[in-house]
Amino acid sequence: CNCSAVGSSSAAECDGTTGQCPCLEGYAGLRCEACAEGFYPERGSQRCRPCGCSPAGSSSTRCDDSGQCQCKVGVTDLKCDRCSDGYYRFNDTTCEPCQCNNHSKTCDSLTGTCLHCQENTEGDHCELCKDGFYSSTHPAHACHRCPCSTVASTGTCRIPPGETAPRCDKCKTGYTGPNCNHCDSGYYNSDSICVRCKCNGNVDPARSPSVCQPDSGECIGCLYHTAGFHCEECEDGYVRDPEGAICTKKEATLGPETREVTTSAPNASKATSFSTAVINSTLSPTTTQTIFPLSSSDNSTSALADVSWTQFNIIILTVIIIVVVLLMGFVGAVYMYREYQNRKLNAPFWTIELKEDNISFSSYHDSIPNADVSGLLEDDGNEVAPNGQLTLTTPMHNYKA
Repeated sequence: CNCSAVGSSSAAECDGTTGQCPCLEGYAGLRCEACAEGFYPERGSQRCRPCGCSPAGSSSTRCDDSGQCQCKVGVTDLKCDRCSDGYYRFNDTTCEPCQCNNHSKTCDSLTGTCLHCQENTEGDHCELCKDGFYSSTHPAHACHRCPCSTVASTGTCRIPPGETAPRCDKCKTGYTGPNCNHCDSGYYNSDSICVRCKCNGNVDPARSPSVCQPDSGECIGCLYHTAGFHCEECEDGYVRDPEGAICTKKEATLGPETREVTTSAPNASKATSFSTAVINSTLSPTTTQTIFPLSSSDNSTSALADVSWTQFNIIILTVIIIVVVLLMGFVGAVYMYREYQNRKLNAPFWTIELKEDNISFSSYHDSIPNADVSGLLEDDGNEVAPNGQLTLTTPMHNYKA
């Protein structure tokens, strides 16, 4: 018979007609020397091992000499019992492709959950955008980064229905706008960060929605008689109360040079005298109005009382300057006039007296210092013409009479 000692159940017995040996399970052939279908030979020996191919994942029960089964599409492994990458076990007989919206090539082989989502996506099927990204309709399913700073907002955004541009989901305190890139009411921009306006509680947001300048932080519309960049000072004519909480109208105080009311006799009428300089320097418009009561019908006096003390001092200084300039002009005019008169009166003149044959000549030159009158009275310089005309000759002029 010559049956295989490994694959035959009896090496000495065989069919008398055909010579077929009785084979063990997994063996085939006339002498049981080969492996049956579904079995493969073990390396280094003549034993046959079962293929063990998965009925659901393999297309045949056969396997090659290495034990590799013939797998269906989407199935892999030696025994065809595992889905390939990009596939998952949809049911007991089929491996289905992963549904990852083209953002991943792998998924869990049992549940189908997508693994390693790409292009800023997430979710079981990579159908969602990560935080800080939004889904755009062009191109489809693409996720783009939100135009929202994590300093000014939560960093997340979405496209509202009917719109094409994204909006930040929630702005942080102090920021506003679709992209949370503007400062809210009561805040101003300081080095690209919105900082709360510092107005010391002296502004009304209802009356001044901006509260302060959006770029510099300067307060707008200071209330309660306050002023300054941060409404930290009092207006002119107002001072802080003793507690430093509010600004109150400045009270006038009389200086030490103010003279008191004096009386010359018990029955004499009282004469009140105030130092003008002291009043100008120590009394505010309100105090002046208190000391010198104004009539309610006198509109001009009431308007003057409302002028601030600083403006009042400026007006007084202007008046003084104008008066000084006018006085200087008047003095100059008087001086020029007197000079003109002196020049006119001090001009020299001469007197000629004729008495028969005696001729006398005199000159007025006392008012002209250093006047040279030599030659005026010399006989040689005087000539009498036959017609009786007198000629006075000087070094520079000739005079006839």
